[in-house]
Amino acid sequence: MKADLLLTDATVLTMAPQGAAVVPRAGAVALLGGRVVYVGPDGAGLTAERTVSLGGRCIIPGFHDAHQHMAWFGASLDEIDLSTPPVHTLEDLAGAVAAAAASTPGDAWIVGNGYDENKLGGHPDRDLLESVAPGRRVLLTHTSGHMAVVSSVVLAELGLADRGRDVPGGTIAVDASGRPTGLLQEQAQNLLGPLRRPLAVDDVARAIARASEVYVRQGITSVVEAGVGGGWIGRTPVEALAYQRARDAGRLAVRVELMVASAALHPLGGKDEDDLGEGIDLGLRTGFGDDRLRLGPVKVFSDGSLIGHTAAMCHDFSDSPGVRGYLQDDADALSDTIVSAHRSGWRVATHAIGDAAIDLVLDAYERCAVEHPRAGWGGRAGNTAPRHRIEHFGVARPDQVARAARLGVVPVPQARFVGEIGDGMRRALGPQRSDWAYRHASLLAAGIVVPGSSDRPVVDGRPLLGIHDMVNRRTASGEVLGADEVVTAHEALRAYTYGSAYASYQEDRKGWIGPGTLGDLVVLSDDPTQVDPSSLADIDVLATVVGGEVVWDAGLGLGDPQ
Repeated sequence: MKADLLLTDATVLTMAPQGAAVVPRAGAVALLGGRVVYVGPDGAGLTAERTVSLGGRCIIPGFHDAHQHMAWFGASLDEIDLSTPPVHTLEDLAGAVAAAAASTPGDAWIVGNGYDENKLGGHPDRDLLESVAPGRRVLLTHTSGHMAVVSSVVLAELGLADRGRDVPGGTIAVDASGRPTGLLQEQAQNLLGPLRRPLAVDDVARAIARASEVYVRQGITSVVEAGVGGGWIGRTPVEALAYQRARDAGRLAVRVELMVASAALHPLGGKDEDDLGEGIDLGLRTGFGDDRLRLGPVKVFSDGSLIGHTAAMCHDFSDSPGVRGYLQDDADALSDTIVSAHRSGWRVATHAIGDAAIDLVLDAYERCAVEHPRAGWGGRAGNTAPRHRIEHFGVARPDQVARAARLGVVPVPQARFVGEIGDGMRRALGPQRSDWAYRHASLLAAGIVVPGSSDRPVVDGRPLLGIHDMVNRRTASGEVLGADEVVTAHEALRAYTYGSAYASYQEDRKGWIGPGTLGDLVVLSDDPTQVDPSSLADIDVLATVVGGEVVWDAGLGLGDPQ
């Protein structure tokens, strides 16, 4: 056998699951036809079209971000960066908007992304925007994505210049006189749809391509796009087409699984005896596609944001007495949406951050199991567990951890939030509930396979930063958030590889290195399990390989980037 690429003199962390006939550590990997054909001590006796000695550098399976927003992140690269840094105060934000207004044609929107009122001292408002961009359309999206501030001109176009109105599952913020401030929370953002959506497919494809370029440099080989096609999260009803166009143009280097927004589902019709339930056109559902681009779960929103204080909590936020957040729909309606999607053959990924929302979602998933048991999930006969997901699982009580494990639910937390927005979470939750935030070690102890994810662009999505925060759990101010949730570097690395593959029902072919697995590899400057935990974020990504193709090479000479 002659391989396409043979990598030798390496430290190979295979991340192989228990029971696989693969050693945890090896010294060489060979790829052929886009798959791993050998992993072992030294590759002796093998020949290859290209052989590269790595001088002891570390090889791991490609990073898999189980929850991020690729199109949103790609688009944000062309918007005003309102994150902290560089923006530290409302005055800084005003200056950034003023500078953008001066360089943007008068009929164009001025769009910014990533502000955090917890760091700025408050939300910007319409009056601030009018003072620096008079008469202009301005849209500034909160770092959570769950709210946005718009200018007076936009409010007038929405019929909200002087008075707000009720929006189911959302809020139009008003001042003491009842005048809208410009802040639109949760489902109130849908009001912007006629003004902003749909985006042109080619524009979305370009955003996806830009994100892909960033991802491969950070060692990311697979992602889950956490909501396309509908609601305030979708960018166009034909968003999957944008991914196809990016792929056809050779500009989608990473593997993508698409969550379909529940708002995009509709009754499928067909023969009565088919009992098809709800889905998207042609009856497509979870699993349609291939290893490069496929449909994943239905995305359902049950509540909002923790730092934005719209997550549905059982008790008041510690820093906001009387405020407990809210659900984005009637509780029974949300439960019915989840059960209907399950009955129709979809896996379900429900956004739930507050413990009240998590209770509702776990109840709904138990209904799914009782009312509509199914077999053959994951494309494998005999698998009866759909691995429905709870996206974020943000503030989870111990009893909820145990219940999720019993139901076979996959929580998808973002430990990366700890380092970037953890101080805001601590203030919102207080000392007791802070230990319940974005758990990891307690999930492992309950027997749950934990994935790794970032929710990018909510925070910086570099996987090595996420691994750093899983291991250290220190906020920006240096405080430890959830000391009992600290994990080892190996456990963190497993989350961003095997764990995320498991969450997508793809652990049979990716997330680890072994004969027959997909040829998705990353070469690192150092072994994450051997460095000082405080320096995990300083490890360099030296090369990224997807399906045997070198898509990023920082100078190792693995091959010409594709």
